[in-house]
Amino acid sequence: MLEQLTLGRYIPGHSWLHRLDPRAKLVLACYFIVIAFLTTNWLTYVLMFAFIGGVIFLTGLSFSYFVRGIGPLIWLIVFTAILQLLFTPGGHIYWHWGILMITSTGIQTSTAVFLRFLLIITMATVLTLTTAPLAIADGVEALLRPLRVIHFPVAQTALMLSVALRFVPTLLDEAQTIMNAQRARGVEFNNGGLIKRLRAIVPLLIPLFVGAIGRADDLATAMESRGYQGSTNRTRYRVLKWHNADTIAVVVILVLNVVLVVLRHM
Repeated sequence: MLEQLTLGRYIPGHSWLHRLDPRAKLVLACYFIVIAFLTTNWLTYVLMFAFIGGVIFLTGLSFSYFVRGIGPLIWLIVFTAILQLLFTPGGHIYWHWGILMITSTGIQTSTAVFLRFLLIITMATVLTLTTAPLAIADGVEALLRPLRVIHFPVAQTALMLSVALRFVPTLLDEAQTIMNAQRARGVEFNNGGLIKRLRAIVPLLIPLFVGAIGRADDLATAMESRGYQGSTNRTRYRVLKWHNADTIAVVVILVLNVVLVVLRHM
């Protein structure tokens, strides 16, 4: 199941979204996540999901690929929504047992949490699928550059982000390899109750953690041997340039925000 996860992976392409400036994509993705919390009725949800559907179309990737990729994260979203459903008081009470209850307010809150998280994870997946980890790091460094005035470690922060994004698919692939080895030894990860599944996952954590530490140590040694310095005055092979397409993307997200506010009060 982990091999289907697309969040954190990059797929090279030549679509319109692939060619956008990484600074524009970072700003637009963060802005979309913020305005996703403005959704309050079915009109706003229809608008946001229609927009995210159009964004997926512009990636040039299969829609089913996104559905399969987000599938492993659905359980996390459902678990969060269930917590909201069972522990949110207010409104008409449909069921009550101890501290657990299902109310009309809880149903509304859990539905909103589920849909908003789905929007956010989909947009984050679009960002990582269409933007190389190095480009994301360059974009973050460019956006944080004004913070150098207060001596904020911009270059180091961008480097950590780049390494983290690069390691996500690597660690997922390594976890899948370990799971396959455990399955060959008779371990079942998808059968039994919740406690049994958690116990089956525990043996994965130690080799995965050791492997991550080993990769980090090898990376640090390689960077040190090449004399890497994350300070200022470093030149870049790829220079970020803002194009008309980036401006159009900004205008589109602003129009989306205006329409969302209008529909929110209908």
